[in-house]
Amino acid sequence: MAGDTPQTVTVTPTRGMEILSQREVAALRTAGHGGLYDLFRRCCLAVLNTDVHTDDATELLRLHQDFDVEVLQQDRGIKLRVSNAPPEAFVDGKMIEGVREMLFDVLRDVVYINSQLEEGAFDLDSSEGITHAVFSILRHADVFLPGVDPNVVVCWGGHSIAREEYEYTKRVGYQLGLRGLHVCTGCGPGAMKGPMKGASVGHRKQRTDPARYVGISEPGIIAAESPNPIVNRLIIMPDIEKRLEAFVRFGHGIIVFPGGVGTTEEILYLLGILLSPKNRDVPLPLVFTGPSAAREYFARIDEFVGATLGPEAQRRYEIIMDAPVEVARRLVAGMEDVKAHRKQTKDAFFFNWSLDVGRPFQEPFDATHENMYQLELHHDQDLGTLAANLRRAFSGIVAGNVKDQGIRRIREHGRFRIRGDRQIIQRLDPLLASFVAQQRMKLPGATYDPCYEIVAG
Repeated sequence: MAGDTPQTVTVTPTRGMEILSQREVAALRTAGHGGLYDLFRRCCLAVLNTDVHTDDATELLRLHQDFDVEVLQQDRGIKLRVSNAPPEAFVDGKMIEGVREMLFDVLRDVVYINSQLEEGAFDLDSSEGITHAVFSILRHADVFLPGVDPNVVVCWGGHSIAREEYEYTKRVGYQLGLRGLHVCTGCGPGAMKGPMKGASVGHRKQRTDPARYVGISEPGIIAAESPNPIVNRLIIMPDIEKRLEAFVRFGHGIIVFPGGVGTTEEILYLLGILLSPKNRDVPLPLVFTGPSAAREYFARIDEFVGATLGPEAQRRYEIIMDAPVEVARRLVAGMEDVKAHRKQTKDAFFFNWSLDVGRPFQEPFDATHENMYQLELHHDQDLGTLAANLRRAFSGIVAGNVKDQGIRRIREHGRFRIRGDRQIIQRLDPLLASFVAQQRMKLPGATYDPCYEIVAG
């Protein structure tokens, strides 16, 4: 394959983003000076590395140091000149169509978000302003379908899962596809790819066209979880917090498959929001599911949630094991509840405006050693704040595991130190240890060196 890979190739847009201003082009040409160009280059490299199994962003950048992408501004529009791209992005010397689409999805989001920030169009100092920014980015990506009944299922789960668990995600996805439900995931491999793959067969059988496979990522994680090839609409949010808010406002129901720290972060984020009294009557079907072999995984998650956030949080989800048809039917029924509630409250079907997302769940968390050590992990606070801080702890571990900046910080300064109440630490330590034992921290076969250590509060 390598012999058929062109050293340099010029590609044209497949949809949208055909015109850039001179100022936007200039910002993307500042090679070697950091800023927007480096962000754009990293995201493009991740897309060109689609479906190649790696979860080390630093290693990916090291292996492709000579990779380059340049925006060519022409009278009739723009083109991208790509040099020294991974060979997996080509077939017989021609770039794969889906990869080409996602390249321009990256360009669309990186340029739009940067221009909006430069112009001060996003008010990131208020909760309402952050939600408006999330809405604006999704709208600009053209994923909203006004007038269409709720039908989007967000699927969360690990990129590093066992084969049996992966096959199960496909079985669930197939049942969703047969029922006309569409899939949104974090866009990577494992439990993010399986539901899309299964749904694609179900959609074909039912002649569902167009079928939607939406992948939502963010710059810090996309290199470690490159988009899988089934994604037909890629969206790059500015950070993990806006990515998570995009999931819960765009989706109409959520399925959680087996995963690791990233999946636990997502669970804590959502439960923390749902624990708000303002969201008590907002329907959002939430199902934890996996094959029988994953019972211990969900039992440990359930135990941890119960010990930290209590029975009220546990009541917001169902655990359904080894039953793809039942899971799909539960989501279909849940969609009817969502539809009735949106009609009653006159809320949009395509964006959940009525869900209250507080500032603790919106403010970006920088996983430095100091910030990780200073996290307030104790019961002497309201459950929502505790959930937000627990979410930050898991987010920091994700950063130390797979994000380029986090990996560099661990190499330079050693492991993150996490402390808290004895009751919480006594639950957190064995939960993380079980993830390591089950190889949920890295891709199967890779040796995991923990990026954290648990210390007494």
